[in-house]
Amino acid sequence: MSLDGFSMRPLAMELDSRLAGGRIDKITQPNKQTVQLLVRQPGSSYCLCISISPQNPIVYCRETPFDSPSEPPVFCMVLRKQIESGRIASIRQHGLDRIIIIDIDFLGAGSKIITKSLVCELMGKYSNLILVTDGIITDSLRKVGQNSSRVRTVLPGDSYLLPPDGERLDPLTTPADEIIQQVKSAPGSRLDKALIAACQGFGPVTAREIAYSAGLAATMSVEDLEDMDFRALSDSFAETVKAVSADNVRPCIILDASGKLIAQSAFPLHYFTGKEAPTPPLFFDSLSALAEKAGEIIGSYVPPDKDRFQKIVRGEAARLQNKIAALKEELTQADNAEVYRINADNLQTYRYSLKDHADDEVTVNDIYGSREITIPLDKKLTIGDNIQSLYKKYAKLKRGRELMREQIALAEENLSYMLGLENSLEASALPIEIEDIRNELISAGLLKEKIKKRPFSQKASEPFSFTSPDGVKILVGKNNSQNDRLTFKIAQKDDIWLHTKDIPGSHVIIRLTEAGLTPDLLSEATLLYAARLAVQYSQAKGSTNVPVDYTRARYVKKPSGAKPGFVIFTNQKTIAVSD
Repeated sequence: MSLDGFSMRPLAMELDSRLAGGRIDKITQPNKQTVQLLVRQPGSSYCLCISISPQNPIVYCRETPFDSPSEPPVFCMVLRKQIESGRIASIRQHGLDRIIIIDIDFLGAGSKIITKSLVCELMGKYSNLILVTDGIITDSLRKVGQNSSRVRTVLPGDSYLLPPDGERLDPLTTPADEIIQQVKSAPGSRLDKALIAACQGFGPVTAREIAYSAGLAATMSVEDLEDMDFRALSDSFAETVKAVSADNVRPCIILDASGKLIAQSAFPLHYFTGKEAPTPPLFFDSLSALAEKAGEIIGSYVPPDKDRFQKIVRGEAARLQNKIAALKEELTQADNAEVYRINADNLQTYRYSLKDHADDEVTVNDIYGSREITIPLDKKLTIGDNIQSLYKKYAKLKRGRELMREQIALAEENLSYMLGLENSLEASALPIEIEDIRNELISAGLLKEKIKKRPFSQKASEPFSFTSPDGVKILVGKNNSQNDRLTFKIAQKDDIWLHTKDIPGSHVIIRLTEAGLTPDLLSEATLLYAARLAVQYSQAKGSTNVPVDYTRARYVKKPSGAKPGFVIFTNQKTIAVSD
């Protein structure tokens, strides 16, 4: 659940006080839904991140910028041409809508100041980022034509029109009594919905908090409220409005038992109780800090090309699954090849008592037994041709049986490889890690592109690093490239190697040698911790009683010509664990 317009008011004020007057040094676009402005102020630099991700559309200052692709997308190039080197004049909110406008000044001909506006519409799946000059759209991150919206198009050259909004009251400037009268005018509505309908910028979180602070249930009907309830509601409303002033802001996040974000706001939330919020609220020093944490929890940032590669891998996996099913069906027929020979032999015996093109099937006494058998016929063919057709099917199926078994084994191996790639994409979050998988897809012939040479100064991607309860370092590969490097270059011979048994997943290494330990001194706590990591970063994530193989790294080998990440190993033991 993203911030509503009411909580975005102090966010816009925070960004304006921090960035107004700053110079835009560089613009990057980490993925198709995110743009970053690197802003320089005297003595400091900031990264202003604009995300139109439907899960959590937001504008905030990040501590460190997201990595970006080496080749910027078209929209990024437009922004660089239009607003790079400009100075931020102001960052403001349009009313209490979920719209934040970044005004950028340039010095034009004749020392005339030219202002361009970057409009951030942060409205769930309708979110957009639009560059506007003198009321005309220069470009936008999402193009909206007449096929997508009859009410409002967003295309270069169009006049920019603000999204339509109902005639709601501004809670920051409208007296509380007037707001309450508006709520009273909707007697058939729930209290929280009546508050949302009456006030600009109010979302479900703000409305429920006001109702809770007034001692009322958000779901109760307005017509059931008494005068005393409305007075309490008025007081609660005034306190909540006061909470978003610059001096009172206390950004807050609420998580459920599984760590999922269920609410965020610019002020403390109290209406989550018991099972709804089993963990204490998380408070932050700024709304930017809240937004960065919320993005991490929601996982709204997707590295460049990750979605595209996931579609390629899943499509290939589906194709292989269909191929395996078809091959197994053919193999079942091949295993029944004797039926075709027996039918042909019987037809050969009785052929002179049968008429050509007469029947779809015939029933005869089986020459190999005492039972009757029914033999299907092709009426288009003569009896002799039917006999030859059956003998040919028998010979073909008999010859193809071993070939089909080989094809099934190869398809299952390739499917396991695709599932491993899918698991790698799930674990990868940085562009350099996605680039490793891109190169792997090219090498596998699934992506018709050229492998790019890595810059000499660019370091290889790093695996996950964990520390066991006993203080032993554990490394987990994020992709096949890392898995191979981890197992055959980083691991020492007496380190412990782990992998889920017959399930695609990451290679896990327990760094015993680095800790000055031998395999005999491996504790059960460290082994279990590493085995759980192996399950967590595998296709068996979330399952119970998953078998995990482990052995010394010296016993892990890579066959010649094997696919990335594929190994064989011996002297293993198996432990069953749950994620």
